[in-house]
Amino acid sequence: MAELDQLLLDPTRLAIVALLAAADWAEFGFVRDSVGLTDSALSKQVTTLSKNDYVAVRKGYVGKRPRTWLNLTDTGRETLAEHIAALQAIAESARRPPA
Repeated sequence: MAELDQLLLDPTRLAIVALLAAADWAEFGFVRDSVGLTDSALSKQVTTLSKNDYVAVRKGYVGKRPRTWLNLTDTGRETLAEHIAALQAIAESARRPPA
């Protein structure tokens, strides 16, 4: 059985990773607004996720304006899939009638 990932037990980090799973590269501001965080709160979560190789960060410019893009790594995708499988197993066991 798949195991729950300790980093993804935090609902904010789970929301970030789940959002990034549906994108190739997502702009920092889009992720911030979608998850409902401040810049500093998202930055702190992204730092934690990137240190564990769940999220890649790319910095660049659009015109003269600095931009940051986020991407879910292969490790992040695999970990998210295992975490979701573990959550689904828990939910399935809760649906079974008592023995």
